[in-house]
Amino acid sequence: MSREPLKGRAHYRAWREIGTRWSDNDLYGHINNTVYYQWFDTAVNSWLIEAGLLDLASAAPIGLVVETGCRYASPLSFPEPVEIGLAVERIGTSSVRYCLGVFAKGSEEAAAQGHFVHVYVGRADRRPVELPPEWRRRLEAIKA
Repeated sequence: MSREPLKGRAHYRAWREIGTRWSDNDLYGHINNTVYYQWFDTAVNSWLIEAGLLDLASAAPIGLVVETGCRYASPLSFPEPVEIGLAVERIGTSSVRYCLGVFAKGSEEAAAQGHFVHVYVGRADRRPVELPPEWRRRLEAIKA
C-alpha cells in the first residue's frame, strides 16, 4: 500500500514555534501522540486570536472541533523545539478544515501531518452559523 507523502514546508502559510517539555515524552522516549493534538489546537487558536477572529471571552461564532487526525512519519523528543505549519484546506458554509505540519525546528521534512475541522456555531445555542465575510477573507489568506 502506497501512501501520499507528507506535505513540505511550502504548503503552509502560518507558523508557530512550540517548545517541547520533559513531560511530553512517553515511556518510549518520544513525544506522545496526544501532545500533537494539543499542538494543533494551540496553532489554530493562536492564529485565530492573532487574526482578530477569536475573542475567548465573547467570541461569536465559536469553533467546535468535530474531526481530527494525524499521520506520523518520524519521532520527535524533548528537548527539541517544533515548528507547526498551518494552512486552510477548505472553507465551507460553517466549517473550516485546517492542515497542520509538524517539523523539528529547521527541518525540511515533516515529522507528522494532521488535520483539524472546526464547525462554527452560535455561542449560546451551539447551532451552526454561516462564517462572517471578514472571517472568510482572513481564512482565505492562509488557504493552501
